[in-house]
Amino acid sequence: MALRLFWIVVATAASSAAFAGAIDPQVVSDYAQMQLLPPTPAALTVCHGFGCRDRTEIYFTTADRAKLTQIMRGGAGSAEAERRAIAAAVQWFDRRVGPAAGTVNHVARAGHDQLGEADANFDCIDASRNTTSLLLVLDELHLLKYHRVEQTVARGAFIDFRWPHATAVVADLGSHEKWAIDSWTHAYGEKPDVKPLSQWLSEGGL
Repeated sequence: MALRLFWIVVATAASSAAFAGAIDPQVVSDYAQMQLLPPTPAALTVCHGFGCRDRTEIYFTTADRAKLTQIMRGGAGSAEAERRAIAAAVQWFDRRVGPAAGTVNHVARAGHDQLGEADANFDCIDASRNTTSLLLVLDELHLLKYHRVEQTVARGAFIDFRWPHATAVVADLGSHEKWAIDSWTHAYGEKPDVKPLSQWLSEGGL
């Protein structure tokens, strides 16, 4: 156990250094603010329980990385195809981590009604962080050809008559358009919403 932890720490340090040169440093610093280790192709932390109160370590196997490579290969032809592949990867990831995190019955749009079962559900903070973590792993595996991983984005503040909500985001390297990858709106094993961030930001009325 101690030896495995040592190599995870080493891999995390190397990953952070790699991220620093290729990705907005704020994306990485968000993990420090949440007291999370940045994700690596070897391991990442899955947040659940609302606000990342509960945390489950997931260790990727060679088979896991091969599966992600296979999924993303289907998006090699264009940015649009890559976004479809990202959605499929998020769907696979949800099914992959569910048994370990105890989230196989998580519901769409979990909120106050699920406070009694919070550990088995994701709020939007959990969902956006987990999706961002997976996106960073895809990037480090060189499986993102047309997109860059961005910081999570939030909308709504009650005073504007909208519920607060956060999403993971990628930017199209060609058009520079940003896209929301929102898994909180779907139940276990379903694909996330993938839509222009501008559209996502305009939604969410009370």
